[in-house]
Amino acid sequence: MDATRVSDGELVILKKIEKSVHPYEEELTRYLGSGPLASEPENHCIPLLDVLHPPNEPNVIMLVLPLLLPFNKPPFRTFGEAIDFMQQAFEGIKFLHDHLIAHRDCMYLNIMMDPKPLYPNMFHPADLHKSRDWEGKPKHYSRTTHPTKYILIDFGISRRYRPEDMPPLEAPIWSADRTVPENIKEERCNPFPTDIYLIANVIRVYFLDRYDGFDFISPLITDMMQDDAEKRPTIDVVIARFDQIVGNLSKWKLRARLKKRIEWSVAGLFRSGAHIIRTTSYILRGLDPIPTRKT
Repeated sequence: MDATRVSDGELVILKKIEKSVHPYEEELTRYLGSGPLASEPENHCIPLLDVLHPPNEPNVIMLVLPLLLPFNKPPFRTFGEAIDFMQQAFEGIKFLHDHLIAHRDCMYLNIMMDPKPLYPNMFHPADLHKSRDWEGKPKHYSRTTHPTKYILIDFGISRRYRPEDMPPLEAPIWSADRTVPENIKEERCNPFPTDIYLIANVIRVYFLDRYDGFDFISPLITDMMQDDAEKRPTIDVVIARFDQIVGNLSKWKLRARLKKRIEWSVAGLFRSGAHIIRTTSYILRGLDPIPTRKT
């Protein structure tokens, strides 16, 4: 549920949690989102602003979280913007795995975006297509001109392990992505390769299947989604291969427009014309085609 923080007027979200159902969520969210780890740049986990304890409900807590936006709203416009998303998503999974945390549900609903860089006046929590005062559409910028951060949320079925527990073997927990092979088999498994499958499936569905021109990353995604979880690359190998792939892409490829596999020709001509104008502006302003690329 949306709410407003009285001290500064900040829009926030209240997330109700039943501790008997998700006993680890507060602990993990606090560990990742409010302690010393929260300020680390590689950390892409949702910040924790506060925890409320409703009276007369000892089994219930409410996490106070920032208002975020689905990762693909507004739509991506260029290959560079898409690469930026993938890079940050992999970085976020690596941060979790480096701290021996398996997310176990990093599917599309649990990857969000900080809207503040793109939406200077924000939007209405009930409808992202409405301004905060409900008087019109909210103004927004592009990811290239106003780089943003992608954020992992929902640690309800996540687990943190001790070094002596590695590699863990767990009974599978169904995520919202019902295609995970090890979950279908219902066999005890290492949950870390499951994260690799889940994040790859997000990229497959929202980029490879939706737009032309992502053949360059298709072999990596295929490897990440192998049925045999033990054959999937670790996140460190994924990032090393990804960096090599991106390093071989030209700036023109990175600045190129994302063209949907099914696009009306007249709409395509209009979008291509607008894209040329935007791209010329980006080049003249010296903007990197990968918005948050580290130099």
